[in-house]
Amino acid sequence: MSSVPVLVAPRRTPIGNAGHGFADLTTTDLAAPVLREVLDSLRGSGLVAEVDDVVLGNCLGPGGDPARVAALRAGLGAEVPGVTVDRQCGSGLDAVMQAALRVRSGADELILAGGVESASTAPWRFWPPVPGADPVRYTRAPFAPHGFPDPDMGVAADDLARVRGISRERQDAYAARSHTLAAAADFSSEIVPVGDIAKDQRIRAGLTEARLARLRPSFGADGTATAGNSCGISDGAAVLAVTTETLAAGLPALRVLGSAVAGSDPALPGLGPVPAIRKLLKRTGHDVADLGVVEITEAFASVVLAVSDELGLDESVICPQGGAIAMGHPWGASGAILLVRLASQMLREDGPALGLAACAIGGGQGIAVLVERVS
Repeated sequence: MSSVPVLVAPRRTPIGNAGHGFADLTTTDLAAPVLREVLDSLRGSGLVAEVDDVVLGNCLGPGGDPARVAALRAGLGAEVPGVTVDRQCGSGLDAVMQAALRVRSGADELILAGGVESASTAPWRFWPPVPGADPVRYTRAPFAPHGFPDPDMGVAADDLARVRGISRERQDAYAARSHTLAAAADFSSEIVPVGDIAKDQRIRAGLTEARLARLRPSFGADGTATAGNSCGISDGAAVLAVTTETLAAGLPALRVLGSAVAGSDPALPGLGPVPAIRKLLKRTGHDVADLGVVEITEAFASVVLAVSDELGLDESVICPQGGAIAMGHPWGASGAILLVRLASQMLREDGPALGLAACAIGGGQGIAVLVERVS
Protein backbone atom coordinates (compact mmCIF):
# COMPACT_ATOMS: atom_id res chain seq x y z
CA MET A 1 0.00 0.00 0.00
CA SER A 2 1.39 3.40 -0.98
CA SER A 3 1.91 6.14 1.63
CA VAL A 4 2.32 9.90 1.38
CA PRO A 5 5.93 10.79 2.35
CA VAL A 6 6.63 13.79 4.56
CA LEU A 7 9.78 15.45 5.87
CA VAL A 8 10.06 16.19 9.59
CA ALA A 9 12.78 17.13 12.11
CA PRO A 10 15.07 18.99 9.67
CA ARG A 11 18.51 19.63 11.15
CA ARG A 12 21.98 20.54 9.96
CA THR A 13 25.41 21.34 11.28
CA PRO A 14 26.83 24.80 10.90
CA ILE A 15 28.57 25.09 7.54
CA GLY A 16 32.31 25.31 8.07
CA ASN A 17 34.97 26.75 5.81
CA ALA A 18 37.19 23.93 4.59
CA GLY A 19 40.41 23.75 6.56
CA HIS A 20 39.10 25.86 9.43
CA GLY A 21 36.48 25.10 12.11
CA PHE A 22 35.91 21.48 11.11
CA ALA A 23 39.40 20.92 9.73
CA ASP A 24 39.96 17.70 11.67
CA LEU A 25 36.41 16.32 11.55
CA THR A 26 35.50 13.43 9.26
CA THR A 27 32.19 12.73 7.57
CA THR A 28 31.36 10.51 10.55
CA ASP A 29 32.12 13.29 13.03
CA LEU A 30 29.80 15.66 11.16
CA ALA A 31 26.91 13.34 10.29
CA ALA A 32 26.59 11.36 13.53
CA PRO A 33 25.49 14.22 15.84
CA VAL A 34 22.86 15.36 13.33
CA LEU A 35 21.48 11.84 12.94
CA ARG A 36 21.30 11.54 16.73
CA GLU A 37 19.56 14.90 17.10
CA VAL A 38 16.97 14.07 14.42
CA LEU A 39 16.14 10.75 16.06
CA ASP A 40 15.99 12.30 19.53
CA SER A 41 13.65 14.98 18.16
CA LEU A 42 11.35 12.31 16.76
CA ARG A 43 11.30 10.37 19.99
CA GLY A 44 10.67 13.54 21.96
CA SER A 45 7.69 14.38 19.76
CA GLY A 46 6.14 10.96 20.31
CA LEU A 47 6.89 9.44 16.90
CA VAL A 48 7.77 5.84 17.63
CA ALA A 49 8.85 3.69 14.71
CA GLU A 50 11.89 1.64 13.84
CA VAL A 51 14.42 3.33 11.58
CA ASP A 52 14.36 1.34 8.35
CA ASP A 53 17.52 2.87 6.87
CA VAL A 54 19.94 5.77 6.82
CA VAL A 55 20.57 7.26 3.37
CA LEU A 56 23.25 9.94 3.04
CA GLY A 57 24.73 11.69 0.04
CA ASN A 58 28.49 12.15 -0.16
CA CYS A 59 30.97 13.03 -2.91
CA LEU A 60 34.57 12.89 -1.71
CA GLY A 61 34.53 10.83 1.45
CA PRO A 62 36.77 7.91 2.32
CA GLY A 63 34.46 5.21 0.98
CA GLY A 64 33.39 2.38 3.22
CA ASP A 65 29.75 3.56 3.22
CA PRO A 66 29.86 6.73 5.38
CA ALA A 67 26.11 6.49 6.04
CA ARG A 68 26.46 3.15 7.82
CA VAL A 69 29.53 4.28 9.73
CA ALA A 70 27.81 7.48 10.89
CA ALA A 71 24.67 5.58 11.88
CA LEU A 72 26.73 3.30 14.11
CA ARG A 73 28.60 6.26 15.61
CA ALA A 74 25.28 8.00 16.27
CA GLY A 75 24.17 5.05 18.40
CA LEU A 76 21.21 4.13 16.21
CA GLY A 77 21.93 0.45 16.78
CA ALA A 78 23.67 -2.27 14.79
CA GLU A 79 20.29 -3.28 13.34
CA VAL A 80 19.92 0.06 11.49
CA PRO A 81 21.56 -0.17 8.04
CA GLY A 82 22.95 2.66 5.94
CA VAL A 83 23.66 3.42 2.30
CA THR A 84 25.64 6.22 0.66
CA VAL A 85 24.55 7.99 -2.53
CA ASP A 86 26.77 9.87 -4.99
CA ARG A 87 25.18 12.22 -7.48
CA GLN A 88 27.88 14.80 -6.88
CA CYS A 89 26.43 18.18 -5.84
CA GLY A 90 22.93 16.68 -5.93
CA SER A 91 23.78 13.79 -3.61
CA GLY A 92 22.00 15.05 -0.49
CA LEU A 93 18.84 15.88 -2.40
CA ASP A 94 18.97 12.52 -4.19
CA ALA A 95 19.27 10.72 -0.85
CA VAL A 96 16.06 12.35 0.40
CA MET A 97 14.36 11.70 -2.94
CA GLN A 98 15.23 8.00 -2.77
CA ALA A 99 13.98 7.79 0.81
CA ALA A 100 10.72 9.51 -0.13
CA LEU A 101 10.14 7.12 -3.01
CA ARG A 102 10.68 4.14 -0.71
CA VAL A 103 8.21 5.51 1.82
CA ARG A 104 5.72 6.29 -0.94
CA SER A 105 5.99 2.71 -2.18
CA GLY A 106 5.00 1.39 1.24
CA ALA A 107 8.24 -0.54 1.61
CA ASP A 108 9.54 1.60 4.49
CA GLU A 109 8.05 3.80 7.20
CA LEU A 110 10.96 5.83 8.56
CA ILE A 111 14.26 6.71 6.91
CA LEU A 112 16.82 9.26 8.06
CA ALA A 113 18.13 10.91 4.90
CA GLY A 114 20.42 13.76 3.96
CA GLY A 115 24.04 14.35 3.13
CA VAL A 116 27.50 15.02 4.49
CA GLU A 117 30.77 16.39 3.16
CA SER A 118 34.15 16.94 4.75
CA ALA A 119 36.28 18.62 2.12
CA SER A 120 38.82 19.15 4.89
CA THR A 121 39.47 15.45 5.45
CA ALA A 122 38.74 14.07 1.96
CA PRO A 123 41.50 11.58 1.17
CA TRP A 124 44.06 12.23 -1.54
CA ARG A 125 43.40 10.17 -4.61
CA PHE A 126 45.77 8.93 -7.29
CA TRP A 127 45.33 7.29 -10.67
CA PRO A 128 46.80 3.78 -10.89
CA PRO A 129 50.56 4.04 -11.43
CA VAL A 130 51.93 3.82 -14.95
CA PRO A 131 55.27 2.01 -15.37
CA GLY A 132 58.10 4.50 -15.38
CA ALA A 133 55.99 7.44 -14.19
CA ASP A 134 55.20 8.92 -10.83
CA PRO A 135 51.66 8.53 -9.49
CA VAL A 136 49.34 11.37 -10.50
CA ARG A 137 47.10 12.89 -7.86
CA TYR A 138 43.64 14.05 -8.94
CA THR A 139 41.20 16.32 -7.11
CA ARG A 140 38.07 15.09 -8.85
CA ALA A 141 37.04 12.16 -11.00
CA PRO A 142 35.79 12.89 -14.53
CA PHE A 143 32.25 14.23 -14.82
CA ALA A 144 32.07 12.93 -18.40
CA PRO A 145 34.06 10.43 -20.52
CA HIS A 146 36.68 11.22 -23.15
CA GLY A 147 35.09 12.89 -26.14
CA PHE A 148 32.59 14.90 -24.08
CA PRO A 149 33.12 18.35 -22.59
CA ASP A 150 34.31 18.06 -18.99
CA PRO A 151 35.00 21.56 -17.67
CA ASP A 152 35.66 22.36 -14.06
CA MET A 153 32.61 23.95 -12.52
CA GLY A 154 34.17 27.41 -12.20
CA VAL A 155 35.23 27.45 -15.83
CA ALA A 156 31.77 26.22 -16.81
CA ALA A 157 30.17 29.00 -14.76
CA ASP A 158 32.20 31.59 -16.66
CA ASP A 159 31.22 29.97 -19.95
CA LEU A 160 27.56 30.00 -18.93
CA ALA A 161 27.73 33.70 -18.09
CA ARG A 162 29.24 34.43 -21.53
CA VAL A 163 26.74 32.31 -23.44
CA ARG A 164 23.74 33.75 -21.60
CA GLY A 165 24.98 37.33 -21.43
CA ILE A 166 25.03 37.50 -17.63
CA SER A 167 27.27 40.41 -16.68
CA ARG A 168 29.75 40.59 -13.82
CA GLU A 169 27.70 43.46 -12.41
CA ARG A 170 24.54 41.35 -12.31
CA GLN A 171 26.37 38.47 -10.66
CA ASP A 172 27.82 40.76 -8.02
CA ALA A 173 24.39 42.29 -7.36
CA TYR A 174 22.92 38.82 -6.80
CA ALA A 175 25.86 37.86 -4.57
CA ALA A 176 25.50 41.03 -2.50
CA ARG A 177 21.86 40.10 -1.96
CA SER A 178 22.84 36.60 -0.81
CA HIS A 179 25.45 37.90 1.61
CA THR A 180 23.11 40.57 3.01
CA LEU A 181 20.15 38.23 3.47
CA ALA A 182 22.21 35.50 5.15
CA ALA A 183 23.88 37.97 7.49
CA ALA A 184 20.46 39.18 8.63
CA ALA A 185 18.95 35.70 9.13
CA ASP A 186 18.78 33.60 12.29
CA PHE A 187 19.49 29.94 11.50
CA SER A 188 19.86 28.77 15.09
CA SER A 189 16.67 26.69 15.20
CA GLU A 190 17.89 24.36 12.45
CA ILE A 191 21.51 24.02 13.58
CA VAL A 192 23.05 21.24 15.66
CA PRO A 193 26.24 22.69 17.18
CA VAL A 194 29.38 20.64 16.63
CA GLY A 195 32.05 21.17 19.25
CA ASP A 196 32.16 24.88 20.01
CA ILE A 197 30.88 25.89 16.57
CA ALA A 198 27.22 26.89 16.46
CA LYS A 199 27.12 29.33 13.53
CA ASP A 200 27.91 29.18 9.82
CA GLN A 201 31.48 30.31 9.38
CA ARG A 202 31.50 31.91 5.94
CA ILE A 203 28.72 34.49 6.41
CA ARG A 204 30.03 38.04 6.46
CA ALA A 205 28.04 41.23 6.80
CA GLY A 206 28.84 44.27 4.70
CA LEU A 207 29.78 42.63 1.40
CA THR A 208 28.33 45.27 -0.90
CA GLU A 209 28.34 45.34 -4.68
CA ALA A 210 31.15 47.89 -4.54
CA ARG A 211 33.33 45.64 -2.40
CA LEU A 212 32.53 42.58 -4.50
CA ALA A 213 33.45 44.47 -7.67
CA ARG A 214 37.05 44.79 -6.44
CA LEU A 215 37.62 41.02 -6.43
CA ARG A 216 39.59 39.44 -9.25
CA PRO A 217 38.17 36.66 -11.45
CA SER A 218 38.88 33.23 -10.01
CA PHE A 219 38.96 31.03 -13.12
CA GLY A 220 40.60 33.09 -15.84
CA ALA A 221 41.52 36.71 -16.48
CA ASP A 222 38.46 37.30 -18.68
CA GLY A 223 36.03 35.45 -16.39
CA THR A 224 33.32 36.91 -14.18
CA ALA A 225 33.11 34.35 -11.35
CA THR A 226 34.97 35.50 -8.23
CA ALA A 227 35.42 34.41 -4.64
CA GLY A 228 32.60 36.79 -3.75
CA ASN A 229 29.95 35.71 -6.25
CA SER A 230 30.75 32.00 -5.98
CA CYS A 231 30.34 29.51 -3.13
CA GLY A 232 33.10 28.51 -0.76
CA ILE A 233 34.49 24.99 -0.37
CA SER A 234 32.90 23.78 2.84
CA ASP A 235 32.22 21.07 5.40
CA GLY A 236 28.84 20.16 6.84
CA ALA A 237 25.96 17.72 7.19
CA ALA A 238 22.16 17.84 7.04
CA VAL A 239 19.52 15.22 7.84
CA LEU A 240 15.72 15.02 7.72
CA ALA A 241 13.39 12.25 8.80
CA VAL A 242 11.35 10.87 5.89
CA THR A 243 8.25 9.11 7.11
CA THR A 244 4.54 8.67 6.41
CA GLU A 245 1.98 11.39 6.85
CA THR A 246 0.12 9.07 9.21
CA LEU A 247 3.08 8.54 11.54
CA ALA A 248 3.92 12.26 11.50
CA ALA A 249 0.36 13.39 12.26
CA GLY A 250 0.42 16.54 14.35
CA LEU A 251 4.08 17.34 13.67
CA PRO A 252 5.34 20.28 11.56
CA ALA A 253 5.98 18.64 8.20
CA LEU A 254 6.53 19.11 4.51
CA ARG A 255 4.70 16.79 2.15
CA VAL A 256 6.81 15.53 -0.77
CA LEU A 257 4.73 16.08 -3.91
CA GLY A 258 7.27 14.81 -6.40
CA SER A 259 10.84 14.74 -7.64
CA ALA A 260 12.75 14.55 -10.91
CA VAL A 261 16.24 14.18 -12.32
CA ALA A 262 17.38 15.11 -15.81
CA GLY A 263 20.48 15.19 -17.99
CA SER A 264 21.75 18.25 -19.84
CA ASP A 265 24.74 19.55 -21.80
CA PRO A 266 27.97 18.61 -19.94
CA ALA A 267 29.56 21.80 -21.29
CA LEU A 268 27.08 23.96 -19.39
CA PRO A 269 26.22 21.96 -16.25
CA GLY A 270 24.75 25.02 -14.56
CA LEU A 271 21.63 24.66 -16.71
CA GLY A 272 20.97 21.15 -15.39
CA PRO A 273 18.18 22.22 -13.01
CA VAL A 274 16.09 23.59 -15.90
CA PRO A 275 14.94 20.28 -17.45
CA ALA A 276 14.61 18.68 -14.01
CA ILE A 277 12.35 21.47 -12.75
CA ARG A 278 10.28 21.45 -15.94
CA LYS A 279 9.82 17.69 -15.68
CA LEU A 280 8.84 17.95 -12.03
CA LEU A 281 6.33 20.75 -12.53
CA LYS A 282 4.74 18.89 -15.44
CA ARG A 283 4.46 15.72 -13.35
CA THR A 284 2.82 17.51 -10.46
CA GLY A 285 0.59 19.88 -12.44
CA HIS A 286 2.19 23.04 -11.06
CA ASP A 287 3.68 26.15 -12.64
CA VAL A 288 6.61 28.33 -11.62
CA ALA A 289 4.12 31.01 -10.59
CA ASP A 290 2.82 28.65 -7.87
CA LEU A 291 6.17 28.50 -6.09
CA GLY A 292 6.35 30.52 -2.90
CA VAL A 293 10.03 29.78 -2.26
CA VAL A 294 12.79 28.22 -4.35
CA GLU A 295 16.09 27.03 -2.92
CA ILE A 296 18.76 26.48 -5.58
CA THR A 297 22.35 25.67 -4.66
CA GLU A 298 24.16 28.96 -5.20
CA ALA A 299 27.36 27.38 -6.46
CA PHE A 300 27.82 30.43 -8.69
CA ALA A 301 25.66 33.50 -9.20
CA SER A 302 25.68 32.90 -12.96
CA VAL A 303 24.11 29.45 -12.45
CA VAL A 304 21.20 30.71 -10.35
CA LEU A 305 20.59 33.65 -12.69
CA ALA A 306 20.71 31.49 -15.84
CA VAL A 307 18.20 29.01 -14.36
CA SER A 308 15.97 31.87 -13.22
CA ASP A 309 16.07 33.51 -16.66
CA GLU A 310 15.34 30.26 -18.49
CA LEU A 311 12.35 29.35 -16.30
CA GLY A 312 11.01 32.85 -15.70
CA LEU A 313 11.36 32.57 -11.93
CA ASP A 314 10.60 35.49 -9.66
CA GLU A 315 14.06 36.22 -8.26
CA SER A 316 12.56 37.47 -5.00
CA VAL A 317 11.48 33.92 -4.08
CA ILE A 318 14.93 32.41 -4.75
CA CYS A 319 16.96 31.77 -1.58
CA PRO A 320 15.14 34.48 0.44
CA GLN A 321 17.57 34.10 3.34
CA GLY A 322 20.70 33.83 1.23
CA GLY A 323 22.35 30.68 -0.01
CA ALA A 324 25.64 28.92 -0.70
CA ILE A 325 27.35 32.07 -1.98
CA ALA A 326 27.11 33.44 1.55
CA MET A 327 26.96 30.22 3.56
CA GLY A 328 29.17 27.75 1.69
CA HIS A 329 28.64 24.60 -0.36
CA PRO A 330 29.48 21.26 1.33
CA TRP A 331 28.90 19.33 -1.88
CA GLY A 332 27.31 16.07 -0.75
CA ALA A 333 25.25 17.81 1.94
CA SER A 334 24.07 20.86 0.00
CA GLY A 335 20.91 19.35 -1.49
CA ALA A 336 19.72 18.27 1.95
CA ILE A 337 20.59 21.70 3.33
CA LEU A 338 18.22 23.17 0.74
CA LEU A 339 15.37 21.11 2.21
CA VAL A 340 16.28 22.12 5.75
CA ARG A 341 16.19 25.74 4.58
CA LEU A 342 12.81 25.22 2.92
CA ALA A 343 11.44 23.69 6.10
CA SER A 344 12.61 26.59 8.25
CA GLN A 345 10.87 29.09 5.99
CA MET A 346 7.75 27.15 5.04
CA LEU A 347 6.89 25.89 8.52
CA ARG A 348 6.63 29.38 9.96
CA GLU A 349 3.11 30.50 10.76
CA ASP A 350 3.06 32.74 7.69
CA GLY A 351 5.35 30.57 5.56
CA PRO A 352 4.77 29.86 1.87
CA ALA A 353 2.69 26.81 1.04
CA LEU A 354 4.75 25.45 -1.86
CA GLY A 355 8.52 25.19 -2.18
CA LEU A 356 11.08 23.69 -4.53
CA ALA A 357 14.72 22.63 -4.08
CA ALA A 358 17.07 22.11 -7.01
CA CYS A 359 20.75 21.48 -7.71
CA ALA A 360 23.00 21.75 -10.73
CA ILE A 361 25.42 18.84 -11.04
CA GLY A 362 28.81 18.46 -12.70
CA GLY A 363 28.70 16.58 -15.98
CA GLY A 364 25.32 18.05 -16.93
CA GLN A 365 22.58 16.84 -14.58
CA GLY A 366 19.83 18.45 -12.54
CA ILE A 367 17.67 17.31 -9.65
CA ALA A 368 14.57 18.90 -8.13
CA VAL A 369 12.12 18.12 -5.33
CA LEU A 370 8.73 19.80 -4.76
CA VAL A 371 7.25 20.06 -1.25
CA GLU A 372 4.18 21.62 0.33
CA ARG A 373 3.42 22.60 3.90
CA VAL A 374 1.18 20.16 5.71
CA SER A 375 -1.72 22.08 7.18
